[in-house]
Amino acid sequence: MVAANRLPVVLHREAAEVRITPSSGGLVTAMHPVLGERGGTWIGWPGDTSGLSAARVEEALHAVSEEQGFDLVPVTLSEELRQCYYDGFANATIWPLFHDLQGRCRFDESYYKGYVEANRRFAREIARRTEKGDLLWVHDYHLMSVAHQLRQQRVALRTAFFLHIPFPASDIFLKLPWRRQLLRHLLDFDFLGFQTQRDRRNFLGCLVDLFPRFTISKTGVMHSVTREKRNTRIGVFPIGIDAAGFEKLSGEAAVREMEREIRESYAGRRLFLGVDRLDYTKGIPQRLHAFERALERFPHLREKVTLLQLVVPSREDVEGYAPLREEIERIVGHVNGRFTSGNWVPVVLMVRSVSRERLIALYRAACAALITPLKDGMNLVCKEYCAVKTENDGVLILSEFAGAAAQLYKGALLVNPHDMEGMARSIEAAATMSPAEQERRMKRLRRNVARHDIHWWVSGFLSAASERGMRRKIDPAAFVAYPQLCEEEWL
Repeated sequence: MVAANRLPVVLHREAAEVRITPSSGGLVTAMHPVLGERGGTWIGWPGDTSGLSAARVEEALHAVSEEQGFDLVPVTLSEELRQCYYDGFANATIWPLFHDLQGRCRFDESYYKGYVEANRRFAREIARRTEKGDLLWVHDYHLMSVAHQLRQQRVALRTAFFLHIPFPASDIFLKLPWRRQLLRHLLDFDFLGFQTQRDRRNFLGCLVDLFPRFTISKTGVMHSVTREKRNTRIGVFPIGIDAAGFEKLSGEAAVREMEREIRESYAGRRLFLGVDRLDYTKGIPQRLHAFERALERFPHLREKVTLLQLVVPSREDVEGYAPLREEIERIVGHVNGRFTSGNWVPVVLMVRSVSRERLIALYRAACAALITPLKDGMNLVCKEYCAVKTENDGVLILSEFAGAAAQLYKGALLVNPHDMEGMARSIEAAATMSPAEQERRMKRLRRNVARHDIHWWVSGFLSAASERGMRRKIDPAAFVAYPQLCEEEWL
């Protein structure tokens, strides 16, 4: 059973009818093919169902379940509760805090109370659908208190949790007023999974600072935390994509035709591509300034390169996102005002969603992908870009603060998104890189993405979540040396 904030589909009421559209986001992209292959149950919010009876919602989701091959179970929330839980604590408190942007956090007691109540409602719906011995796999920062709520309801269930976003260092996490409660709620899960070694190291560092009496043990690549006769096992599992599925789709005739049209539109110019949700963690303004700096520093790039920045609208009701869009549009206008000449426009901005086929065509047509978040749990866009480059051409420019950098650093050009000069030099290097060097790097990237795909991730996580037993105790007093104790090679 999978529990996540959203179902993989969203219900919309239109007059007397119910319209169903696919959900967006990395979690849906990652988990949908897994449940489609293995079966199971997905519990989540179905969208705004006000005005729809519970029976009508169940009927609509039953039809989708039959089609998808797994069950969909709705958790309905009032608009007021959803604002506190989702817009408030999840996205105005946890999201910026866990991305090291504590200046954007809003610490509101009502947000936290709403978050706990929403998690209680998820737990109640889960309890109705499970039997003793079932495995519940909870996803991401929206539902970190679900296991605690299940224990409060005395539900006997094996529970595992995976955090898709980064976990912050202790000095940042300690700013959260409910820091102790949240850590204890996480430790009510039987198993915890993180994207990178850094995330797990940060989590354990917070435990050492706040709960020094807890025992941390290690066997092989797995860790364990023991407290009050309970044990929580902790692992690192960098998420992958359905690499084979993306590669197969990239060969379809419709995709190749779109690719041909895109290449013709930018004939004679090298196309750089940025693909991001509208979010302040993605570093889009910094990327645009770096592209401007590259045009300043390297005049030979002018009229030879174009940056196509695709921005997918997201969380538009969350405070701070509308000003971000205005800032992006202002910077694009400034860069184009400075450098546009003839029929060459240096930056093309697209603020909209595109089909998967269109996205793959853009990946294939682009000579380089600029994936430069300020911080990211993993970032699957960079892996999708590599998966569809079947001719082994193209260059990946990747932020060193994306979780994917730990896997892809040997083939990508790593950059610091705060370093305008460094990013400008990497843009110039990508624009002038020889075909042989591109092929060498892309082959390495594609091997990694194919080997560590979504099925590898799921199998590894579920296998680890089902094992038990830890041995070697780690002395918290020696925690300053902890980074050397947990460096595993994932390549």
